[in-house]
Amino acid sequence: MIAFLDYAITEASDMPALTIRNIPDDIHRGLKALAAKHGRSAEAEVRELIASAVFPSQRQRLGTAMTDVWGCVRLTEDEAQIIDGARDRAPAKPIGFEE
Repeated sequence: MIAFLDYAITEASDMPALTIRNIPDDIHRGLKALAAKHGRSAEAEVRELIASAVFPSQRQRLGTAMTDVWGCVRLTEDEAQIIDGARDRAPAKPIGFEE
């Protein structure tokens, strides 16, 4: 058990660290208030803020972008029948890795 704890402490200390200096008092107070509101430490709040800035969850996904561009395009029944008639109905052959 002691070896595991030592390993966990060593691994945690290998993570990159960032020091931010000269933070204005009002921003520091606001950060601490925001952290308290979310039930986190100020350090955890900063990590969350940085992560959300680097990896925003509101970015548009590919499928959404495609729907925005092509969502208004509709096939007529005749066009759908032409496409359906041109489809290959033969079952797909499984891939083989033999030579």
